[in-house]
Amino acid sequence: MASDEPEKPKSIKNGITYTRDFEVIEMSDLSTNKSRGQFAVATSYSITATPRSRTSRKKSMGRRFVDSFRRVPGGLPITGNHGYHINDDLPEIAQAGGRFYDLRAANVRTANSALARDLKGRHLQMIAIGGSVGTGLFVASGLALYQSGPASMLLAYIMTGAIQFCTMQSLGELVAIFPVAGSFSAFSSRFLDPSWGFAMGWNLDNNTIADSDVSYALQWLFALPLEIISGALTIRYWNASLNPAIFVTIFLFTIIIINMFGIKGYGEAEFIFSTVKVTAIVGFILLGIVINIGGPPTDGYIGGQYWVNPGPTHNGFKGFCSVLATSSFSFVGTELVGLAAAETANPRKSLPSAIKQVFWRIAIFYVVSLLLVSLLVPFNEPRLLGGQTSVDATASPFVIAVESAGSTILPSVMNAVIMIAVLSVGNSAIFGSSRTLASLAEQSHAPSIFSYVDRKGRPLAAIIFASILGLLAYLVNVKVHAEIFDWLMAICGLSSLFTWGSICLCHIRFRRAWAAAGHTLNQLPFVSQAGILGSALGLIGNILVLASQFWMAISPVQTDPTAGEPGITARNFFLKVMAVPIVIIFYIGHKIWFRTNVVDTASMDIHTGRSFSRIQPMSAEEEEIRRAWPLWKRIYRALC
Repeated sequence: MASDEPEKPKSIKNGITYTRDFEVIEMSDLSTNKSRGQFAVATSYSITATPRSRTSRKKSMGRRFVDSFRRVPGGLPITGNHGYHINDDLPEIAQAGGRFYDLRAANVRTANSALARDLKGRHLQMIAIGGSVGTGLFVASGLALYQSGPASMLLAYIMTGAIQFCTMQSLGELVAIFPVAGSFSAFSSRFLDPSWGFAMGWNLDNNTIADSDVSYALQWLFALPLEIISGALTIRYWNASLNPAIFVTIFLFTIIIINMFGIKGYGEAEFIFSTVKVTAIVGFILLGIVINIGGPPTDGYIGGQYWVNPGPTHNGFKGFCSVLATSSFSFVGTELVGLAAAETANPRKSLPSAIKQVFWRIAIFYVVSLLLVSLLVPFNEPRLLGGQTSVDATASPFVIAVESAGSTILPSVMNAVIMIAVLSVGNSAIFGSSRTLASLAEQSHAPSIFSYVDRKGRPLAAIIFASILGLLAYLVNVKVHAEIFDWLMAICGLSSLFTWGSICLCHIRFRRAWAAAGHTLNQLPFVSQAGILGSALGLIGNILVLASQFWMAISPVQTDPTAGEPGITARNFFLKVMAVPIVIIFYIGHKIWFRTNVVDTASMDIHTGRSFSRIQPMSAEEEEIRRAWPLWKRIYRALC
C-alpha cells in the first residue's frame, strides 16, 4: 500500500474474506523443477484478513459469556460459490440438472475453518500415546485370548499394529501439509471421490469406535451413549444396588462440560485421562513381571507354562481371524490425532512428533502388556467369558492377572482405570462426532447448521446435537438396551477398516499428484517413514481384515453352546456386516444425485490449505554429522 495506515478490511468482489486469525508464513517457490508441464496449477485468491473479534473487557462477565456463544463473524458461504471466485486454471464444473457438487468450494471452506487452534504439542503427544488405549485393550483382549490362544492373539495384534503404523504414517504426511478441518474425511473427497467422502463421513465403526466420513460421525454419535452406559455399569463392581441412571447423569454432564470448554477443555481432559491410562499400563507391566517371576501366593514361578498347557493356539486359523476385528477395534481412536490437526497451534511441528509415537504405543502398550497377560492368564480361564457388559472388569484379563497376586486393592484400581478409559472414549466421542459433523457441513455433506462455530472456536451446533444423542444412555434401565445398541452400532460397524483403507489410498493418490506437479519429497513437512509401499500394504491389509470378517460372520467361532441356532447365526451375520451395504447405499445414492466423478490426477487440488514454509537445505557438514551418529541414535531420531 502507498499509505502507512492500514486500509480498513472490506469485502472484495471475487475474493475470499477470511474471518479467523491465521499466521502469515513466508512462501517461496520450493519446486526444484520450475517446469510442471500439463499439471501446472496456478491458484490465486484475493484475501482480506480480519482478526477474530474480541469481546470488550468493559462488558460484564455474564454478557461476555453469552456473547461467546454467538457465531463467529463473517465466514465463507456454505451453498454456491457466491462471495468468492477461485482462479485455478481448472475446467469449470459441469452441472447436472441444476445439481452439482462444488469440490473446490468444499476444499476452501475446510481449509479456512473458524475452529480455534489451541491444542499444544503435549496434548497431541498424550492423545497419540493413550488416545486408543481403552476397553479394546483392557477388556476385549480377554475374549481375543479365549478365542485364539496366546500365540495367535499376539500375532493378530502385531499384524494389525503394523497395518495401523503404515496408516498413521500416511495420515501424518497428509495432515502435516494439509491441516484442514475434517482431516481424513476431507481427504477422501479431495483425493478420491466426493461421494466416497460422503459415505465415509456418515458411517463410522461400531466395534467401539472408528471412523470414515459419514460413517465416522455415526460411529461416534452412537458410541457416546453406549460408553456412558458402560461407565455407569462399571460402578456395579463396587456396589450393584445403585441405580445406573445416577451415574449416567454424572458422566454425561461431566463430558458435556469438558467439551463446552472448547478444544482446550478436550485437550486437557485427554492429557489427564491418557496420563492415567499410560501410568496404569506401565504399572501393570512392572507388576506382571514380578508376578510371573515370583508367582502367586499359592504357587511358584509361572514362566511360560500357560503357553504349553493349555497351549499356544485355540481354534486354529479361524481363531486368528476372529481376533483381527478385535485387535482392529482396539486401535480405534488413533486417527483422532489427524482430526485435531485443524485445531493445533503448530501442526507442522507437533503432528509429525505425535504420529511417531504410534510405534511406541504398539510396541509397548499392546505387544508387551498382552504378552504378559498371555503369560499370567490361560486362554481357557472361564472368567474371560464371565462379563455381562463390554467393560465388565470381571472379564478383563488385566484384572484377572492382577487378582492372581492375592486379595489386594489392585483389582479395584484396575477397574477404576477401565472406568476412566470409558470416560475418555465418551469425551472423544463428542469431539470426534462434532468436528466431523462440522466438516461435513462445510463440505455440503450435512445440514449447514452444523457448520455453526462460535466466537470461542467451538462447533456449537454439532456439540449440542451430539450431547442430545447422549440422552439415549438413559436406556440403561431398559432390559433390551444392549440389543438396541447392538443394532445401532451395526449400522456403522467395520467403518474403521473403510476409513483406514481410505487414508492409505488417499496417500497413494496424493503422492502421484504431488510428483506429477513437479514437487519433491523434500518439500513435504513430514514424509511417511513407510512410504508408498507402506500405504499399499496398509490398504491391502485392511481389505484382508475386512474379508476375514465376512468369513467370521458366516462361520463364527463358537463361544456359546446356543450360538449354532439358525436365528442367532443370522443375527450374528447382519450385526457384523450390515455396515458394508449401508456404505454402498450412501456412496451410490450421493453419486447418482450429484453425478460426481473420481478425482483425476490432473484436477487434484494440492494447494488449498497447504502448509507452506521456506525450507533451509541441510548443509554437507550437517549431513556428515548425521551419518556419524551411532545406530541407536539414528533409530531413536527416526521413531521420536
